[in-house]
Amino acid sequence: MDREAAIVLRHVTKSYRRDQIQIPVLSDLSLSVEEGEFLALMGPSGSGKTTLLNLIAGLDRPTGGEILVQDNDLARMSDGQITKWRSNHVGFIFQTYNLIPVLRAQENVELPLLLTSLSRKERRERARTALRVVGLEGREDHFPRQLSGGQEQRVAIARAIVTDPYLLVADEPTGDLDRVSAEEILLLLEQLNHEFEKTIVMVTHDPQAAKRATRLLHLDKGKLVADVAQGRDVRTAVQPENAS
Repeated sequence: MDREAAIVLRHVTKSYRRDQIQIPVLSDLSLSVEEGEFLALMGPSGSGKTTLLNLIAGLDRPTGGEILVQDNDLARMSDGQITKWRSNHVGFIFQTYNLIPVLRAQENVELPLLLTSLSRKERRERARTALRVVGLEGREDHFPRQLSGGQEQRVAIARAIVTDPYLLVADEPTGDLDRVSAEEILLLLEQLNHEFEKTIVMVTHDPQAAKRATRLLHLDKGKLVADVAQGRDVRTAVQPENAS
């Protein structure tokens, strides 16, 4: 049975104004992403892939067209509505982790939960569960400086999933990692997609990372130039003792 569409873009355009000049970034882009897909976005610098990611995540607004995520029309939401929607439905994973250095791993993971009505005990339990999912049980009290790059990214992923979001968006999640750590992060993303059925949209320059997605989109000069379905062998995510 076919899955429902999680994300639908119809004739989306995006441009930015610099002085009196309109700079086009996306041009008449339409696509549909099914629930549970792991989508990779590739393309040269300036192709519009990060702009597309930000539009899907509700971080930016289209100049024209329609963006539906879970049937929510993002372009028509107020700023307050879209902020609330993001906090409840989207988890963000960044290349540079964006952890707060003075907070322990568990405290970093708890941050998105501060916007909820959960008690302190409930927030702590949710954060510990998320850290266990990403293989960092036992490192809850470590500060970012006490962790490797791969472990820092795992903390960032735990923070992204702690609210149990519908959608995960990842902007170059392995860009600052060595190959071994990058492989472990990609295996973790595969696990979140395959076992937890998270819909994932990932921007990457790395063809090896892109191969791990179930579908690959190529953008060039703001237009979709290739859309490829990919098969993959989902492997078991690394265990905590192998985390790096």
